[in-house]
Amino acid sequence: MIAQLKEHYQKSDNSILYLCVLYYIVMSFITPGFFSLGNNWNLLFNLMPLVIVSIGQTCVMLTGGIDLSITSTIALSSVVGASFMSSDSGLGFNPSVSTFIGIGVMLVVGAAIGLVNGVAVTKLGMPAFMVTLTTMMFFSGFAVWLTESQNIYNLPDSFLRISSMSMRDVPIPVVAALGVMLIAYFILNTTVIGEWIYAVGLNVKVARISGVNVDGTIISCYVFCGVCAALGAVLYTSRLETGSPIMGQNILLDVIGAVVIGGTSLFGGKGKVKWTLFGVLFISLLDNGLNLIGLSYFLIMIVKGLVILFAAILNVLKERPSLAS
Repeated sequence: MIAQLKEHYQKSDNSILYLCVLYYIVMSFITPGFFSLGNNWNLLFNLMPLVIVSIGQTCVMLTGGIDLSITSTIALSSVVGASFMSSDSGLGFNPSVSTFIGIGVMLVVGAAIGLVNGVAVTKLGMPAFMVTLTTMMFFSGFAVWLTESQNIYNLPDSFLRISSMSMRDVPIPVVAALGVMLIAYFILNTTVIGEWIYAVGLNVKVARISGVNVDGTIISCYVFCGVCAALGAVLYTSRLETGSPIMGQNILLDVIGAVVIGGTSLFGGKGKVKWTLFGVLFISLLDNGLNLIGLSYFLIMIVKGLVILFAAILNVLKERPSLAS
């Protein structure tokens, strides 16, 4: 039975997409409102920030690492950026200038956290799990301390419109997600650093012997992941119209689950941008459908946890054939 599951999982890169289509069709028949235009727009706008953050996580996992600090990166980026933009801060900037500065600050915060993670993993030789778990706790606590557990309001209209504005009839969140996907695809498939990322994930010792800049590659992936988390924070903050020290605290399972469900290897070296997109689509459809059915938050977490566990088991069986014997 295990061997059959493994063989089936390996048959097609698009198997998760087919599963998404099947799930969507079934839920459209059994769940009132699932097929409605309003629900589909809501699903789309919830999907975009998750895609961006998950793409960053994919790059880190391709190197054989993991970034658990993405939720704290989102929270800290949100409150720091909002504090520069809020009219309550008294900085006196023009609203458009405040928006520009606020977004820039958010991206810098994300990059800085990613740099801290990458340097700790490479230069100090610390396990990625422990490093990012520690930074998650530290920066989450720092965001709460910085705001005294209070949200930051009165953000400029030019910033709040980001979540609803369109560029040639394409919503800005969609443009941002497509941009991140194209950048990641270009890097991973057409550049030397893309080859290095896969090489580091497959075998870091061989990569180093072959002349790959292992430390620089890993640090770059963590910085990119941090920037993606900060960009996700921009979209979340704009849509919710507030900077929150607990923003994004519930999406860690969704992000890691989407990457794993999509098929990116837990051991590094194997993964694609489109796999992650399919994984995000599936986890978003699952979450949306279960909410519309009326399941409690705790039951939804149980179901998603089981789905992610099943995907992780298949991932391990695919990468470690000896475990199936």
